[in-house]
Amino acid sequence: MLADAPLATRMRPRSFDEFVGHRHILGPGKPLTKLIEGGHLPSMIIWGPPGTGKTTLAYLLARAVHADLQQLSAVTSGVSDARRVMEHAKTTLFRTVLFVDEVHRWNKAQQEILLPAIEDGTITLIGATTENPYHALVSPLLSRSLMIRLEPLEPEEIRKLLERALSDAERGLGGLGVTVADRALDYLVGVSGGDARVALTGLEAAVLLAEEGETVVDLDRARDAVQGTAVVYDRAGDAHYDVISAFIKSVRGSDPDAALFWLARMLEGGEDPRFIARRLVILASEDVGLADPEALPVAVAAAQAVELVGMPEARLNLAHATLYLAKAPKSNSVLTALGRAAADARSADPVPLHLRDAHYGGARALGHGEGYEYPHDFPEHRVEQAYRPQRFEGKRYYEPSGQGEDV
Repeated sequence: MLADAPLATRMRPRSFDEFVGHRHILGPGKPLTKLIEGGHLPSMIIWGPPGTGKTTLAYLLARAVHADLQQLSAVTSGVSDARRVMEHAKTTLFRTVLFVDEVHRWNKAQQEILLPAIEDGTITLIGATTENPYHALVSPLLSRSLMIRLEPLEPEEIRKLLERALSDAERGLGGLGVTVADRALDYLVGVSGGDARVALTGLEAAVLLAEEGETVVDLDRARDAVQGTAVVYDRAGDAHYDVISAFIKSVRGSDPDAALFWLARMLEGGEDPRFIARRLVILASEDVGLADPEALPVAVAAAQAVELVGMPEARLNLAHATLYLAKAPKSNSVLTALGRAAADARSADPVPLHLRDAHYGGARALGHGEGYEYPHDFPEHRVEQAYRPQRFEGKRYYEPSGQGEDV
């Protein structure tokens, strides 16, 4: 029964007027608004973090065009279930929307079974996913679907949902005679991470934990209810790529505090420390390079420490390397020089004879090594001679950045 359902389920929006957030797609004149006002509903993939309204949006869209919505979960359903829905759609007089939650869980063959029915209009697909669809879904499905991106809800939007739940006597907590202190609400908003379900679940727990006769839920009660909210991080999903990207860009941008924030986010979320260490080793050459020749040894030492020390102590080694690299002078001359050289190196020009290996029998007879001048036989152990194919000789690839020691 609905009365026994969790608060987040009971407070699910029943209309677009109750739907909070995502004005970039649902405001006046926005894409989805225009489509449903015209009675159109194309197949689409709704992509976003948990608790942002993907399922609710699917139901509201189907209702807006008077369609029959059939829901499947890709976790528990397979090809036979999809075929059953498609057969049903062929016999009904109503437009059929197939809503597949966590559609990324289906493999390539399972996803492709939907294509003919989408193509001929038997069904309209609405797929919901927390994963990047460009990584998780097959190209033919993407090409037939509108892509809708939902972002985490803003703090003021989460607060609006909590206040609505507190005032709603029919579906919410309004009939319990309990109020929630502003600081407690602020706390619940903060720990939600933009996830409406997390916020409403925390609110419900805080109210239900109130002692008999207690009419105000304070900050301590809210903290007791939440107790260690999980860090929003999925090692297998988008967060894996988004957070490491933010981390690398913060180090590259010489912001040690931001770099530490993202490092901590990854470590608290259970990211593999070896993955972080490898990225630091790459960054040391790509973004610091010759501006600080010690950067690479520091990063390599941190990677070795991860293997030698292990977690949780290796967190310190990763933080050490992160701060060193963030504070170091920056130069990408190694990256740019290699890129310029690679463009020319793709040619098939032969190695000049004087540079070829002359250590095996018969090499000298072929002219290998002839004319080569040994640098150590000359003053300062240097000698001017051609070291590349003639047409590339004199072309500069490496240009010092002028930063730190890269001069």
